Amino acid sequence: MKFIFTFLILFCTFFNRAQETFTRKDSLRGGLSIERKCFDVLRYDLNVSVDINKKFISGYNDIKFKIVDNTNSIQLDLFANMQIDSIVLDAKRQNFKREFNSFFVNFDSDIQKNDTKTIRIYYSGNPIIAKNAPWDGGFVFNKSLSGKPWVGVACQGDGASLWYPCKDSQSDEPDFGATVDVEIPEELVAVSNGRLIENKPTSKGYARWKWEVKNPINSYNITLNIGDYVRFGENHKGLDLDYYVLKENLEKAKIQFQQVKPMMDCFQEKFGEYPFKSDSYKLVETPYLGMEHQSAVAYGNKYVNGYRGTDLSGTGVGMLFDFIIIHESGHEWFGNSITSKDVADMWIHEGFTCYSESVFVECEFGKEKAQTYINGLRQNIQNDKPIIGQYGVSNEGSGDMYYKAALMLNSIRHLVNNDALWWQTIRGFSEKYRHQIINTEMVLEFFNKSLKQDLKLIFDQYLRHKNLPKLEIKKDKNGVYFKWISDVAGFAMPIDIKFNSKNYRFMVNDVRRKSKLPIKNLSEIIVLDTFLFNK
Repeated sequence: MKFIFTFLILFCTFFNRAQETFTRKDSLRGGLSIERKCFDVLRYDLNVSVDINKKFISGYNDIKFKIVDNTNSIQLDLFANMQIDSIVLDAKRQNFKREFNSFFVNFDSDIQKNDTKTIRIYYSGNPIIAKNAPWDGGFVFNKSLSGKPWVGVACQGDGASLWYPCKDSQSDEPDFGATVDVEIPEELVAVSNGRLIENKPTSKGYARWKWEVKNPINSYNITLNIGDYVRFGENHKGLDLDYYVLKENLEKAKIQFQQVKPMMDCFQEKFGEYPFKSDSYKLVETPYLGMEHQSAVAYGNKYVNGYRGTDLSGTGVGMLFDFIIIHESGHEWFGNSITSKDVADMWIHEGFTCYSESVFVECEFGKEKAQTYINGLRQNIQNDKPIIGQYGVSNEGSGDMYYKAALMLNSIRHLVNNDALWWQTIRGFSEKYRHQIINTEMVLEFFNKSLKQDLKLIFDQYLRHKNLPKLEIKKDKNGVYFKWISDVAGFAMPIDIKFNSKNYRFMVNDVRRKSKLPIKNLSEIIVLDTFLFNK
């Protein structure tokens, strides 16, 4: 998620540098070392106790994995402020070496290709406390109005290894899901991903809550929520909808969360079946704004429409829906089901999900309002640096991965000018790559094939260069000329104009082209707002 216009300004200012430099630490975090590529994670089974007063967690993670290439060493990750107490494999303690927030487990001999192993990492410590979740990663220890503890964690960007040991790379999700078994004070409720499979008392005054997600899940989506929660929900057309909210907010939640059902109807029509039906869909009230935690979406929008009661589009349309419900749930399809291999391609998560906001508006309020909304988001584009970051070093690109990428998709829709084909393509994309890890090239290849268009130059201009293409319109004694000024040689995209009360479409490229219309003055031309460019 990591959203918000004000945040993006700070984000863009900080990173607006001619060239970024990266270190060994960045490569360990974002790259695919031999010690990462040699194994495939099959499952996580996380077992922890949380001491809320001391802000301390302890326990272990069982990591089941399959060897892809013979190896005597694997790379795993856990932040340096957390203590690794011991590592056990085949009932033997293993040697390991720390390096920044990663560690390398060194075996006595090679583990052979196709062997399956389970390694247990015992750990403990005081995890990082987020200063402003979800934009910086860490735990949030808060209290509800009733005075009871209210705890959450958000770690996108920083990485799940800030609170549990794992293979902290989007390139590898546990194929067979995960369990989160957490011990907390018995008067509180713990909520995690998937379905509750066990709740039982343990030692005096404590109880365990065990949750299981059966589907693949990226590591930053595994979450933990603790609070004085009450549950309500229903089955909607075969899908279990569950809501965990603070007791004092139950009645407000029953009203606000009615938006979920039409949203589900819309998204399942446009993007295909909800990707995690076996794990259910949940909204969980959190002490921070929100996050797309798979099957346990974090909600902290205070039960108001818009984004914290404001409209990010500046058009009024954004006040027709609860931004956090719609945006974060859209990530269930884009980001959670379809995941980018490298964070440099996070536009695949955020661009499609930002676009899903306008999809919901179109389902509920019509195409005109949807176009008003998405075009209103242009005001938030920064054009500070490319949307695609640098690969292999945990480097996200520009915050324009939200608005500009969503508007790029909207421009392609207008380029195609065939809504039936467009929606077929969007749904086909979501269904083809369901529960898969992909990259930008795979997105481009699919859209080219489905739309029967070569979109490479458009993708390159919008995603790999910071500037928007600029439409140049000039007149001389011979007539009116159109031309794109762009970073990508050969860039071409049509424009829609109104002249003499009629609409016309021109294909324009980066070569000066004369209009065949009898235009005498530039003031006679109205350029319609259907494509993303600097006027």
